[in-house]
Amino acid sequence: MSISLDEAVELTRTGDLWVFRGRSVPDRAIQFTTNSPVNHVGMAVVLDDMPPLMWHAELGRSLTDMWTGTRQRGVQLHDLRDAVCVWANRYGQRGWLRQLEPPADTAMEEAVLRTVARLDGTPFPSTAQLAWRWARGRVPHPRGRRSTSDTGDRPDDGHRPDAGRGSDDGRVPGPAGRPDGGSQVRDRALETAYCAEVVAVTYEAMGLLPAGRRPNWYDPGRFWSGDDLALTGGAQLGAEIEVRIPPR
Repeated sequence: MSISLDEAVELTRTGDLWVFRGRSVPDRAIQFTTNSPVNHVGMAVVLDDMPPLMWHAELGRSLTDMWTGTRQRGVQLHDLRDAVCVWANRYGQRGWLRQLEPPADTAMEEAVLRTVARLDGTPFPSTAQLAWRWARGRVPHPRGRRSTSDTGDRPDDGHRPDAGRGSDDGRVPGPAGRPDGGSQVRDRALETAYCAEVVAVTYEAMGLLPAGRRPNWYDPGRFWSGDDLALTGGAQLGAEIEVRIPPR
């Protein structure tokens, strides 16, 4: 299934995910490292009469951040249509939309705004930091996790989502092995942030992901349909819908 960018912008709601796949050397490196066919993820923010926005992190500063009114690197809130076009036409990416069901409620939207206020402007990590954090996020712990496969018209290039991605659930153990104390770890880790961490921390604030996981457990591949990322409260993410993006 594919739809036009205009149709996708009309359909998208707060909490919907946009995943991207490119063919550049850095894109392929991310895909290889995370063992998935996608290398970038952002989250839609659609509030009242504002235009749809994209909440994500990137190295560039090609667009105005809608929260600060400046151009900056790192964690940013962009006009969604403009952001998708930049990723397609400047960075050479294909894009897919995954819709959150049921839609985000008012409490979730308020949690999104609090997260934007807290994280907007957080720097993007250096290449060395990024590689190290991804590697640490894949250190296996002695607990089994998952095995799943991708089906349907989705961004599939033969990667297996269960291979080489670690066997733990990413939780930060507290006293007696309990997953508490995670907020301090997350705050330290998010002195810098990359795209998957931003989405994960925002989803956690919305009550869609369990608390206590290390931010570096998440990578773009956690958010494509070939992974079995389980949301809480009965929420689900739909399969990828390919978005046809016009050239500029």
